[in-house]
Formats: sequence, structure tokens, C-alpha cells
Amino acid sequence: MGAMNPLLPALRAKAGALPAEPGVYIMRDAAKRIIYIGKAKQLRARVGSYFRAVEKHPEKTYRLVRNIDDFDFVVTSSEFEALVLEASLIKLHKPKYNIKLTDDKGFHYIHIGPGAYPRITAEKQKLSDGGKSLGPYTSSQPVRQIVEDANKAFMLPTCRRKFPQDFRKARPCLSFHIKQCMGVCRGKIAEDEYAEIIRQCLEFIRGGGQSSIAMMAAQMQEASENLDFERAAAIRDRIRSITRIMEDQSVIFTKEDNQDVIALARDAGKCSAVILKIREQRLVDKQDFDLGDITSLEAARGEFILSYYDSQNEAPKIISLDGQCEDSELISRFLTEKKGHKVQIHVPVRGEKLRLVKMAGTNAAQLLAQKSQRTGRELSALDELARLLGLESPPAYIEAYDISNMGTEAVVGGMVVFRDGRPLKSAYRKFNIKTVSGADDYASMREVLSRRLSRYAEEKDTSEGFGRLPDLILLDGGKGHVGTVEPLVREMGHSIPVFGMVKDDRHRTRAIAGDGGEIAVSSARSAFTLISSIQEEAHRFAVSHMRSKRSKSAFALSLETVEGIGEKRARALFKHFKTQAAMKNASEEELAAVPGMTKAAARAVYIRLNSKQ
Repeated sequence: MGAMNPLLPALRAKAGALPAEPGVYIMRDAAKRIIYIGKAKQLRARVGSYFRAVEKHPEKTYRLVRNIDDFDFVVTSSEFEALVLEASLIKLHKPKYNIKLTDDKGFHYIHIGPGAYPRITAEKQKLSDGGKSLGPYTSSQPVRQIVEDANKAFMLPTCRRKFPQDFRKARPCLSFHIKQCMGVCRGKIAEDEYAEIIRQCLEFIRGGGQSSIAMMAAQMQEASENLDFERAAAIRDRIRSITRIMEDQSVIFTKEDNQDVIALARDAGKCSAVILKIREQRLVDKQDFDLGDITSLEAARGEFILSYYDSQNEAPKIISLDGQCEDSELISRFLTEKKGHKVQIHVPVRGEKLRLVKMAGTNAAQLLAQKSQRTGRELSALDELARLLGLESPPAYIEAYDISNMGTEAVVGGMVVFRDGRPLKSAYRKFNIKTVSGADDYASMREVLSRRLSRYAEEKDTSEGFGRLPDLILLDGGKGHVGTVEPLVREMGHSIPVFGMVKDDRHRTRAIAGDGGEIAVSSARSAFTLISSIQEEAHRFAVSHMRSKRSKSAFALSLETVEGIGEKRARALFKHFKTQAAMKNASEEELAAVPGMTKAAARAVYIRLNSKQ
């Protein structure tokens, strides 16, 4: 991690002298630049925590502490006042280690062209052709989708012909014949009629489909009463088109009113955030942000919301989140006072809001996947697993254990590793049970974990293999296995979360077991698939080791029938050659070179091995 800050004792002493009052603290580097601003309910405890047990800090916090030369503080009358001051100072100074809202995307516009028969198009910039633009929007996808839907719904021309110059110069194209264009090229649609259709289309874009349908239904009724059946039929076709689009585009149209939906995705020191903006029951915009390294998702949500909405002119009445937010009540109060209306921060658990939150989470995972060269599905699964188990962050490094035996013989344990949602086979490990008599799965599992964690103490300086602690331990078994292993993990000084993988009667993953009971996973599809894969792989690996050991034991017994070979020499042969195949391919000289062997014994073994080939 690099050399620790030599000023740590002095900083710790200064923090110990702070008041136990709410306030804001300001961290500075050696050049007196502000590098971090935070708020605290109790300054002494919060600031002091930076300078205690520094080696256990997350990487970002560790780097921050390493660069702190001094700090200032401001005592406030309440935690809410501290939050307001923190937001103001962050906005002013933009410190290096606070979350920065970086959004590299340009703006996008819905453009209504000039002239008597304007077109509606999606553009990356405002055009200076005399037309009008709606926007700006920060994401292109919703803009393109809305423009495409609007043109289809109102059967507007999308060809390159210019009107009225190109009236009746050529036959209508295919779009007219399949009722995707009203056929302006025929010259039968007057300017005022076309202008009314464009007005309706803009109402559709601004306000959503339901209001447009209601308005057009009234116009269709009026046309029918006036015996203008051709116009009534045209309006009817537009209503059908809008209805079909609304049914097909459940992403664009929702049952929810104005709200922002926010989800974060985190992976290996990186974090992305996505905001879906719902206005008038439709998705009108999507914004992506790179939050960089964060300490925890709960804290990051709070800091992100505060930073984002403090710089915006407006905020919706509801902000739906994918998880708990630090200081949500204080932030809600701050935004309510700043925006002049009630702003509610909400974590949905069911219904349409939850669907939107999951959609935002999928988008955040995809955004992160583009940068980490992993799939959005893998990131979504880890994120969903973290929420399911109540973990602070997605478990990037998972170890899973299974015990396999054939009666009381060949009792073994297997450890498989999943890094970033994928098997890391180079880190798999096999265990031969040494201290347990008989088929006792609980005791065997405890032995395996005890040996694994003991190896960490010996190899932690390597940060690889046994020298790296997992973010999550999964056991093939239920609450009993967790109750056996979790106390051991705590006794050995670790706070690694431990859960069991419970199977049903058909040997398929059914639930996750914790110390508080079972957690159903079938509804969390991505997490369920990941857990099932981990459980199957742990079982496969342990069984293959058990079969290999059993086969080796049988082979070792057959060796002991060779003249001059006893248990000790058979064990020495296996220790040297590792596998049966290597032993069978060895020469007499190589067999004789094994410690404890003689030329006569090597000759006898060579004859036995080759006589069976």
C-alpha cells in the first residue's frame, strides 16, 4: 500500500482533542490544498477514526490518510447544519478525494425542423436552421427512442424528400403502403392539418401517450359526427399506433409519475452511478457517472445525491434508490428546503418502482463492465448478491467450501475461488482431513477453515492465494455448517461474512443460510444463477479430489504388496512423483533416487508397474 504517513501520531493526538460536537472537517495535504471535506455527528470520533487501525482502511481511505498533512474543522449547531455546510464547501473546493460527478457525455436534442412540413429528428447539437429544439438531454438512447416512436405513432415522413417542393413528383414509398407514413408526398395534406399533427406529436413527446390518446379520441369522435370518416380513420390509426408503442416500450412508458431512479454498481475500486429520469410516466433521460473509488455504497449514495442535486435547478418529489443511503433523512430535509417542495428518498421493495431500480442497476453494471472488461451480467449478479446478503459492497473474491467422503474413507475438503464472478482455478485448493475420525462434515469443515485461515497469517504479505482473505465465505450446507464455522472465523480475528448454500431434495440450490435463518434466492435471478454455479463447482471439485485420493489409496495398497515396499516407501514414492502416471513413466534409476529406496526395491516396483501396462 505504500509508506504510512509519518505525521500519524500528531494527527491522532490532534483528533483526540476535538470536541464531541457535530461539524465539518477539512483535510489538507502538504501544499495546504484541501483534499477532502466531510461532516460528522461527533467530530472527535469521526476524525479520529481516520488515524486508527489505518492498515484496515479501504484503499481509497488509506491513500487519503497517507496524504493528510493537517486538518481544520468547523463546529456546527446540528448535524443538519453540518450537512448543509459540507455540501457548500464541496461545491466550492471540489476536493480530490470527494466524489466527483464526471459525466463525459455530450448533450442531445429533439429537433423540430423549419418550414411548412417540418421533420422531427434526434440531434447531437442545436441546429441553426430556423427550427426548434427540445432539450438538452444527457443521453442519446431515450432521445432516439422517443423520436422513433413519435414518427411511427403519427406516421410522419422520414424520407429525404422536401415539401411542398416534391409533392406528386414520385409515387409514395413503401412506408406509406405499410402505414408507417401518412404520405405527405401525395400533396393531399394541407399545411394547417400537418401543423396540428405536429402539435399533437409534441404533446405526445412532452406529456406521454395517455394524454395524447385522450385528446385524439375526442377529435376522432368529432370527425365522425361531422361525417369526416377519412380523418376519423387517420386519427384512429394514430391512436392504435401509440397504444401499440406504449405496450411494446415498457422501458419508455411506466405507471410511475415524476421521480429519479438511482442505482450504483461497484467493482474493484471503481463505482458507477446511473440516474433514470421519469417524467409524466415516461423515461425521458438517463445520466451516467463515474464515481471513482468509494469507501462504501451507503456513504457513496448519500454523497452522490447531495452533490448532484445541490448543483441542479430542480429535484423530483421522489428519489428511488437501489439501497440504503447514509443520512437520508438529513439529505431529504436539505433538498426539501432548497427546492421548495417535499423530496422523499425511497428504497422500493416491490412493484413498478422496484422494476425501475433494477433497470437502473443493470445499466450501472453495464457501464462499469465497459470499463472493467467484464460482463454486465456478472456485475449485476455480484451486486444483487451483496444486497441479498446485506453486504456493504459486492464480493469481488469469494471462497466456497465442500466436504466429500466415501463412507469413512477418503474424507476430503475442496476450496474453489470465484474472482469477479468467474472461477479462478489457479486459486483452488485441496484438503485431506487429518484430525477428524469418521464422516463428520461439521468437524471436517471446521478443520479446513482453521487450516486455511492459519495459512493466511503465514502468507499475508504475498496478497495471493492463501495470503488474500475472501470478501465472502460460502459453505456447502445449511445453518449447522454456518454455526460451526462462523465462530471460528471470529475467534481467528476476521470479520468475513459466512453463509451456507442449501440444496433441495434434487440436489439443487434452494436458499442461502445465515446465522438468522434461510434467505430465499429464487426471486433474485442473477444471484441465484451465480450461487448455483459456485455450489456446483465446489461440489465437483471436492468429489473429484475424493475420487482421486481413493484411487491413489488403492494404488498405494497395491504397491505395498511389492517385495521391499512398505507403507513408508509407498508414501515416499507418492510424495516424490505426485501422480500415478508420473510414477509409471519413471525409470529404474529415477525410482531408486527416491529417499529411502534401494536398487532392489526400485527394480521390483518397476517390474510391477510395467507388467500392468
